[in-house]
Amino acid sequence: MKTTQEWIKEYPLITDLVNFKEVFWSNPKYEPYQNSANNLPLKVEDVQAAEERLKRFAPYIANVFLETRNLNGIIESPIAEIPVFKQKLEQIYQQSLPGKFLLKCDNDLPISGSIKARGGIYEVLKHAEDLALQYGMIRLEDDYSVLDSEKFKIFFSKFSIAVGSTGNLGLSIGIMSAKIGFKVIVHMSADAKQWKKDLLRSKGVTVIEYKEDYSKAVEEGRKQAQSDPNCYFIDDENSRDLFLGYAVAALRLTKQLEDLNVIVDENHPLFVYLPCGVGGGPGGVAFGLKLMLQDHVHCFFAEPTHSPCMLLGLMTGLHDKISVQDIGIDNITAADGLAVGRASGFVGKVIEPILSGDYTVSDDELYRLLALMRDTENICLEPSALAGVIGPVKLCIEQDGQEYIQKKNLDDKLKNATHLMWATGGSMVPEEIMMDYYNKGFSLLK
Repeated sequence: MKTTQEWIKEYPLITDLVNFKEVFWSNPKYEPYQNSANNLPLKVEDVQAAEERLKRFAPYIANVFLETRNLNGIIESPIAEIPVFKQKLEQIYQQSLPGKFLLKCDNDLPISGSIKARGGIYEVLKHAEDLALQYGMIRLEDDYSVLDSEKFKIFFSKFSIAVGSTGNLGLSIGIMSAKIGFKVIVHMSADAKQWKKDLLRSKGVTVIEYKEDYSKAVEEGRKQAQSDPNCYFIDDENSRDLFLGYAVAALRLTKQLEDLNVIVDENHPLFVYLPCGVGGGPGGVAFGLKLMLQDHVHCFFAEPTHSPCMLLGLMTGLHDKISVQDIGIDNITAADGLAVGRASGFVGKVIEPILSGDYTVSDDELYRLLALMRDTENICLEPSALAGVIGPVKLCIEQDGQEYIQKKNLDDKLKNATHLMWATGGSMVPEEIMMDYYNKGFSLLK
């Protein structure tokens, strides 16, 4: 491996990364959608098939998770307009931010309260369906509410599911797997919050803790699962099914925007800002949005200054062959859901031609934004979920952001733009912990 100085010589931006400075990176490998479409490994038909599977499970979900009944068992979140938050950002940064500000409230997703309820729950359900079909327990045309029975719990208890997680993916997979009847083991990294471990254990989930970071938890989880033929490992680094579960969000989002009379076309661009850890959640969403809206949507990832693994992997072209530790970054951040040192190679390669860019945010800024969001819009998010909401500021004030706007001929279209920030988690956070987050952020605002 190269030394940090050798990396800096080849990629000067690494100077700022290793000094934990906030950066904005415009992706030089971005291509118009028509150029990249034929090379993408998944198609819109794959996403539609995932959506149909979720519809098949909807009667079961509505039966066992009462909070989903108002949406008939569909796991989805609302969109909120946040105009007061926007005005406050303009005041703080002394910067006009043209366009409408919307928040995609995955913090309010039912069952596990984060974006991971999309991919994580989807992959558990797909595995359950595969097993039930294989063993002749159900047919595709059956009413899947029959899965809510002792017969199926006994059947699924013969199998187990394992996953490595920093927290939220473990919650979604653990809660769903235990509910349907699987034995489930969640391998948790050192940065996982104690309340998440406690909640999982209260649901009957086996939690194994590690002193190392996310990569170690995944490695050990994968290794232990390989020794048990009845154990299915959900691989956040390489899973096609997780990716498709997240991508379904884009099919639904286009309908939600239509219902809100939000136009997305050549003269009304949509900018989407997605907090990024290993990459599966934001990558799946960005991929789905590109399939649906093509060049009218511009997707940016947001990462902590101490864990910029996707930016590093994309910038160097090495993807999962390089980690932040390789250049001297510690991967220690309050944004536990984003505390990942090595990005998914699968996701990085898929989104390489379709991602507009990536930027980093300090922990202090995340806390300030958390307090600001609560004070202005009364919306409570966990620290990692705030990474996306600073995106429009970065786009408008950073030199690379301004160059992106000019290069894409968006200058005159910004006034018609919509900025959609993806709020990835927060509703499951205990109130006393949320107040600690808020108090820290409020003190930093002074």
